Amino acid sequence: MTIVGKIKKDRSTKNLEERLNNGEIAIIDHEDIDELSAYILVNKQVSAVINCKKYTSGRFPNRGTSVLEKNLIPIFEVTEGDLFGVLQDGDEVEIYNDIMLLSKKRIAKLLRVSSEVIEKSIKIAKRNMGYELDKFIENTMNYASKEKNLVLGNILLPNIKTVINDKHVLIVTRGQNYLEDLEAMSSYIEKIDPVLIGVDGGGDALLKYGLIPDIIIGDMDSVSDNCLLKSKEIIVHAYADGFSPGMKRISSLKLKSFSFASLGTSEDIAMLLAYEKNAKLIVTIGSHSNIIDFLEKGRNGMASTFLVRLKIGDKLIDAKGVNMLNSYLS
Repeated sequence: MTIVGKIKKDRSTKNLEERLNNGEIAIIDHEDIDELSAYILVNKQVSAVINCKKYTSGRFPNRGTSVLEKNLIPIFEVTEGDLFGVLQDGDEVEIYNDIMLLSKKRIAKLLRVSSEVIEKSIKIAKRNMGYELDKFIENTMNYASKEKNLVLGNILLPNIKTVINDKHVLIVTRGQNYLEDLEAMSSYIEKIDPVLIGVDGGGDALLKYGLIPDIIIGDMDSVSDNCLLKSKEIIVHAYADGFSPGMKRISSLKLKSFSFASLGTSEDIAMLLAYEKNAKLIVTIGSHSNIIDFLEKGRNGMASTFLVRLKIGDKLIDAKGVNMLNSYLS
């Protein structure tokens, strides 16, 4: 197999989304690549993906590798060479017999990751899940005891203008099948007119369907400038001590924002905001709620998510898979 193409590289796979062009070769540095990141590469119709780390480490059965393989994208791991040190975006390379060439000079040795290799790695990962699950549960319980103020304590909420009291709130996070589920919720959105909250890149999903987010909330690491400029209000997720790395980006765009200092994930605090502002119903799309979701995101526990969902109770509806449900009903 010979593959020739221009490259784009980034150690954060999601940062490639806006820069990749169809047919380019993506160079990533992403161990245990997750499903969402894989679909980003699939949707960009890349000609190949070169990973400087293991697609599957064997710790748990991550889903991204299979997504790439099922979509017939050639995938390779680097066994020799420093691609991030040698290559620049736009360089044209050639992959021939698992060797990468730049200007006909060998710069790396690659390993083609076949379906057989993927199947073997997943089998090993499934055997290791018991150990990972034990660690995950232990971490969750340890952090739950430290983060119980999410349920019991007084929460200092940002003084937003958006009225949430007695309204439905739709929270969109970039998670499994989030675009399909959002599309399937179009009639609900049109009829109920809920408050629309985008968690980081979830705001861009709302824009994709012609919906302006009432609020963008998150670390500001995966939402587009266009979305931030169009959104009605911005809440930057800060650490519990008040430090907020995402505020630098908001300042650079000369936008106004609020800071929300809290433990947990950005989607957790989006739910907390809606609940504490007395939402009538909270509907989530793309939310992360199982162990694979969290391990793929690099989190070793889900204490905050467990506590927040415990607090909100029956006000919360998870719309994950609603498009699949509709397909059975139609």
